[in-house]
Amino acid sequence: MKGARGAEGAESRAIAVVIPSGLRPLAGGAERALVAAHNVGGVLRELERRFPGFAAELGGSFAVAIDGELHPGAAQQPVAAGSELHFLPPISGGAGAAQAAAGGRVFAVPHSIAEAVALLESHGANARVLAGGTDLLVQMRSGLRPAVLVDVKRIPELQALRFEKEECVIGAAHSAAALREHPDLRERWPGVVEAAELIGSEQIQGRASLGGNLCNASPAADTVPALVAAAARCEIAGPGGRRFVAAEDFCLGPGENALAPGELLVALRLPLPAPRSADAYLRLIPRSEMDIAVAGAGVSLALDAQGRIAAARIALGAVAPRVLLLEELGRALVGAAPDEAALARVAEAARAAVRPIDDKRGTVEYRRHVAGVLARRALAIAARRAAAKGG
Repeated sequence: MKGARGAEGAESRAIAVVIPSGLRPLAGGAERALVAAHNVGGVLRELERRFPGFAAELGGSFAVAIDGELHPGAAQQPVAAGSELHFLPPISGGAGAAQAAAGGRVFAVPHSIAEAVALLESHGANARVLAGGTDLLVQMRSGLRPAVLVDVKRIPELQALRFEKEECVIGAAHSAAALREHPDLRERWPGVVEAAELIGSEQIQGRASLGGNLCNASPAADTVPALVAAAARCEIAGPGGRRFVAAEDFCLGPGENALAPGELLVALRLPLPAPRSADAYLRLIPRSEMDIAVAGAGVSLALDAQGRIAAARIALGAVAPRVLLLEELGRALVGAAPDEAALARVAEAARAAVRPIDDKRGTVEYRRHVAGVLARRALAIAARRAAAKGG
C-alpha cells in the first residue's frame, strides 16, 4: 500500500508491525502498530520511542519475518512500505537456526516443549501448530493464512509412547500408523486402535495423530469418542505450566478446543484398563472407505466376577456439536448383565441423547436410528472382548 504524502512531500512509509504477545503490555495491549521506517533498526527505534523498554525486552538475538520471509534481526535489513513485520523470539541454536521461509510464511521447528510454547505465546492467533498437517494443509488450501507454522514433529515428548505405573502416555504427534502397530495398545485398547485406523488412508495415517484429530475438534472425528470412552486425559503445556483436561471436555464445539493462547497439546494419557475390561469403536459412513461418519460410538466397560457390568462409558460422535458422553447411562448399567435387555436400553438411551443435523450424509431421523444401532453393537463387542479375558 502507498502512504499519503506529508507536508514536506515525503512519502509516509507505513509498516504494519505485529506485536509479540509477550510485549503487548508495553504497547498498551495493542496487537499491531503502524511504523514509518526504512529498515528493521528504524522500526525498533520507533517502537522503543513509543513503548519505552520494548527493544530491551525483545533482546538482541531475534529474527524477523517480513511479509512471511525470514531474515536475521539485522538493523540494516530494509523494510518496504506496506510490509507486515513479525518479530520472532530466538530458539535453540540461535535466532532462526531452526526456522526457514516456506510458501510466503515462517516455518519454525522447535526441539522442545518450552520453545514451542514460546513461539505460540509470542505469535498468538498468527501461529498454527503443524503436527501431521492432514487437517491444517486442507484448511490452508481453503484460505487459512497463518503467518507462522510451528512444526512440533522434532519434539521427542510429542512423538513418544510409554507405559507408566497407572497410565499409557501417547505423544500428541505420535502417528496413527505407529499406534496401530503397537501390540500392547491393540491388546489393551482395541477400540482406540480401531478408531485410529479409520483416520484417512494408509498414506494419511503415516502423518495423522490422535492429538491432531482431537485438536481439530470435528464433531465427526473418529478417535474422539474412543478416547472419551477410554477416559483419556489431555496433557497441555502452556506459559503457566502444565494442566490436564478430560477428553470429553477438550472439544468445545466444531473447530473449537480448550487450548488457551500459547498452549500446546503434549500427550494423551489413558488409564490402564482393569483385568476384565475392553473397549470398541464403530462408525457408519456413506461410502466404504475414507468418508466422514454419519454417526460413531465408542464403548468401554468392565465386568465383575459374575459377568455383570462393573463400569461403563458410552460416547457418541457426529450426532451433536461435540462428542456426547452418556454418563447417566453408564451409571445405570452398573450391576446389569450385558444381555439383550441391556443392549436395548443402550440403543434407546443413545437415540434419546443425540442432537443431530440434516446434511447430505443423513437426516436427523437416520442419524438418530444409526446412533442407537452403533451404541448397541459397540457395547456387545466390548462385552464379548471383556468376557474373553477371563480372570
